Amino acid sequence: MNVYLAGGAVRDLLLGRPINDRDYLVTGATRQEFTDRFPNSREVGRTFPVFLLDGLEFSFPREVAVEQELRSRDLTVNAMLLDEDGDLICHPDSLDDLHSRTLRPASRQSFLSDPLRVFRAARFWAKLPDFTPHDELVETMRLVADTGLLAPLPADRVGQETIKALQTASPGNYLRLLGRAGCLEPWFKEFKESMNIPAGPLPYHDTDVLEHTCRVMDSLAGDGMAVWMGLCHDIGKTSTPKDILPSHHDHDQRGADMADTLARRIRLSNAHALAGRKGAQWHMTAARYRELRPGTKVDMLMDLHLSRVTRQLFRLVAADQDEDHWHLAALDLRTVLASRLDETQRNLGPESGRRLRELRAQALAGRSRK
Repeated sequence: MNVYLAGGAVRDLLLGRPINDRDYLVTGATRQEFTDRFPNSREVGRTFPVFLLDGLEFSFPREVAVEQELRSRDLTVNAMLLDEDGDLICHPDSLDDLHSRTLRPASRQSFLSDPLRVFRAARFWAKLPDFTPHDELVETMRLVADTGLLAPLPADRVGQETIKALQTASPGNYLRLLGRAGCLEPWFKEFKESMNIPAGPLPYHDTDVLEHTCRVMDSLAGDGMAVWMGLCHDIGKTSTPKDILPSHHDHDQRGADMADTLARRIRLSNAHALAGRKGAQWHMTAARYRELRPGTKVDMLMDLHLSRVTRQLFRLVAADQDEDHWHLAALDLRTVLASRLDETQRNLGPESGRRLRELRAQALAGRSRK
């Protein structure tokens, strides 16, 4: 029986980076022989034998030969095995690609056999921004899309890869690579033509909608929910009538429903659907925070507070338009939440709501005069 450390753990070990996940490949043994050696293991695989032991995953190869198994992996830099004696077995291109920081498919067939690897490859560029996608990777991803293999993917699996990408060092690379490879449709179809749509008039914007979106996402790295809001904030610009470009009037209001639709299409949580909606809906208004009337501030702050995305929204505004209003907004929110009706004005239905809003607006107006 041979037990190999496999995949990304070997890559990170050779790069001198922290190893977060350890997966193992088992060869030269049957299921029974494995369980005899590791009696506390538990089989969880359905299609192929996979065992869990102390939180670690031990898989049996899908291919008979180890060399074939390596070619069935996603990327060459993940197609490496380290045995118990410290000997390395790898794909012919693994070490060269690791040295040159190149993302290349282990084989074209591995992507055609498992089209979800399109999204996994995009996520890896987001996770490893110092690497460069090889032309062969872009072409292979495009082939998968052109063959119509992306549409049948389970929506929740696309969503899971997206959630992981939101947590990476350069999350904008996720959309960048999907766009470069022609893989935005059908799951991110709103952005399909975004590379051909100006983000806005000069001098405010110097790039297209997709690249602007990716830059904002990168600026928000470290806060997955804020990154998702960054992905969604300008989605309404993709539906702007061509005759008014490069302006994008009312894109924030158009984008709210579009962001919600995208989140639900890839089976993200209700919290993500709501956050994306609020990011699109309020980012333009919040950018003018100091100019807003007290009543408008109350409406926006309470909506964001109840949606639990106030801090993320103002982080988005800072990344999008270089306008940092968070300190003032946080103080205003504290004032708003501290304003309460007395007992005699409560429980009057909509009238109580109107009076409370007026009271809060007056409190903000009074604070701004100090």
